[in-house]
Amino acid sequence: MGVISSKLGDLGVVTTTLDTAVNWARTGAMWPLLFGLACCAIEMMATQASDYDMSRFGMELNRASPRQSDLIIVAGRVTRKMAPVIRQLYDQMASPKYVLAMGDCASCGGVYNNYAVVQGVDEIIPVDVYVAGCPPRPEQLIHGILTLHEKVRGQSLAQWVKE
Repeated sequence: MGVISSKLGDLGVVTTTLDTAVNWARTGAMWPLLFGLACCAIEMMATQASDYDMSRFGMELNRASPRQSDLIIVAGRVTRKMAPVIRQLYDQMASPKYVLAMGDCASCGGVYNNYAVVQGVDEIIPVDVYVAGCPPRPEQLIHGILTLHEKVRGQSLAQWVKE
């Protein structure tokens, strides 16, 4: 017992704000909703795999239920037929909830400029972070997630309680 305590040293007291502690916990355990629509979903799966390993960000579980998720990554083109489903899934997520639009199709319709494809998922649900590319590389998705983490770290409890 004495050897362990001598290695630890005198840790003293750590002080922080409640906002900082809660936001740190939120960014360390953000669970994305399992939701892939097109070719961007393949890149999302590659980001989840061992080469890029999103579990280092606390995202080792892609949830199939919106009630267990706090992040929805819309990966791919959104058709008018799929739009009400996305809205329903978003409404079923608990607050605070975040949206990441992955790829050109989810961000602005991409090359599909027709009546059947939504010209950006922000027509249906509010988007927090846009990741450009067709399809975006896993490094770009990781950059988008880190950008979202920065946004979450800047929030206060009073801000999201009002929503």
